Parts: sequence; structure tokens; C-alpha cells
Amino acid sequence: MEQQRNAGPRLLRIQEAAAESGLTPRSVRYYEEQGLLRPAARSQGDYRLYDDTDVERLRFIRGLRDDAGFSLAEIAQLLEDEAARERGHEAYHATTDPAARLQILRDRAARYQHQVEMLRTKIDRLQAMVDDVDVRLDRTNAKIEALATEPAEATEPAEATEPAEATEPAEPAAATEGAVR
Repeated sequence: MEQQRNAGPRLLRIQEAAAESGLTPRSVRYYEEQGLLRPAARSQGDYRLYDDTDVERLRFIRGLRDDAGFSLAEIAQLLEDEAARERGHEAYHATTDPAARLQILRDRAARYQHQVEMLRTKIDRLQAMVDDVDVRLDRTNAKIEALATEPAEATEPAEATEPAEATEPAEPAAATEGAVR
């Protein structure tokens, strides 16, 4: 019979959290050093312990880095904007002052605007790369079309055939005079 674990949140050591998020333990440590992540807890032996929220954050970081091509600085800014939005959400609901709520919403809108600008810049850079490859593809396709429409004899390699008459250079007379045949 399976023993039931304590009812607390599931905590993983760094190797387990790294494996679940598709990263190396070294990457997880580095992200912690860069301020992108804080472990949920430390064990009595001072091991880093990560919960499911941390693992999801690591997956998010990996996706932004690997799939979307964001730098760690850009990822840090996106994560900070998200954390500020969460803090603002809590502050909004903690007050009934209309002026304070208005300021919280303006701050949130400014952060969203910053995220939109960052994402549009990334899209513009990717679109420029796509456009460059499209130009090269068009040039290559034009060359393919030009070669494909040339007459067949112009595109086929010349076959190595024996000439109709063998034309060997004539031997000098002095060399053949003393030759025995």
C-alpha cells in the first residue's frame, strides 16, 4: 500500500526541478544568481527546494530563451513586469481609494505597453530576418527557373566521345628516321 506524503506542497531538489523543466542544475543556479528565480525553500541541509510554481517559471524562462530568442535581460524585464502586475493587482483590491486605484491601473497599463513594445521589437527583428531569407529564396528560385528553362543541350554536361579523326601531332622527322619499325 502506498504511503501518503504530507499534505504540504511538493518540493523538489535542484536536480529534480531542472529535469522537470528541461534545464541543467547549473542553469537553474545561474537563473537564481541573475535574480530570475528564488527557490521556494531551503532544506535543513541548505539544499535549494523548488515548488511547482518555480518549475513552471523555469519552463517559462526556457521557452522565452529557446523558443522566442529572448535574452536573459529581456526575460528579467518581462518577469519583473509580471511581478509588478501581480503586486498591483493585490494593491488594487486592498484599497477603495479611487485615486490610488487609478494610479495602479495607469502603472499596469504602462507595464503592458512596455511589454507590447518589447514584443513588437522582437517581432520586427524576426520579420526582418524572414524578409532577408525570402529575398535569398527568390533569387535562388529565379536561378532554378532560368536553368530549368534553358535548352537541354545547354544544361547537359558534354559527353566524352572519341573525335571522328584522331589528330595526333606529327612526330619530327629526325625522331622517326632512325626508328625501327
